[in-house]
Amino acid sequence: MQNVKYINLGLIDYKEAWDYQEELFQGIIDVKRENRKREKEKLALEKIQSKLIFCEHHHVFTLGKSGVQSNLLVNEAQLAEKGAKFYKINRGGDITYHGPGQLVGYPIFDLDNFFTDIHKYLRYLEEAVILTLAEYNITGGRIQGSTGVWLDWDNPKARKICALGVRSSRWVTMHGFAFNINSDLNFFSNIIPCGITDKAVTSLQKELGQTIDMQEVQTKMKKHLELLFDMTLI
Repeated sequence: MQNVKYINLGLIDYKEAWDYQEELFQGIIDVKRENRKREKEKLALEKIQSKLIFCEHHHVFTLGKSGVQSNLLVNEAQLAEKGAKFYKINRGGDITYHGPGQLVGYPIFDLDNFFTDIHKYLRYLEEAVILTLAEYNITGGRIQGSTGVWLDWDNPKARKICALGVRSSRWVTMHGFAFNINSDLNFFSNIIPCGITDKAVTSLQKELGQTIDMQEVQTKMKKHLELLFDMTLI
């Protein structure tokens, strides 16, 4: 079982959190490179500790490597009016929104210490959200060929409650999931979320008709992630 360091950054500027992720991500890759040299020289290996970051962001739109900028439906002046920022970033996926009331999770995991399977990794992140939703008597599921977690995924009322987008190098991950809890869903009207035009976006608050305790959701998500990844958050 892995011990994984849990870091809660609270409400933080997106770029600040991104820079911090990059620092942790590169740090693990550097240790892995050094350990390869040590292995050849039969020296003791340096221990690698994965991290899990939870946070919320100020209003921001982010565009992944495979995204199309035309899916951002507002210009720079309109972004400024809304108090929002925009970044092209190095994760997979298209465009999405982050803002207060959304639980964002960034696992900086060395998958060599878990399993070397990105598909399985994404499914586990989705499963943690699905299990958390079940605790609120909401049934979440998947749409084949589309990452993330959906409600009523098998009919025209399909709506997305959690988006995923990750980057990995040398089996080290960064970026992660964005789970709409008390999100202001009006911001999603400024984009074509994930490049999907025919499906809606929702939040736990909208589905339950009440404001949700964010700390409670974080606790549930941590529990399910620990079980799925066979890890202990410290």
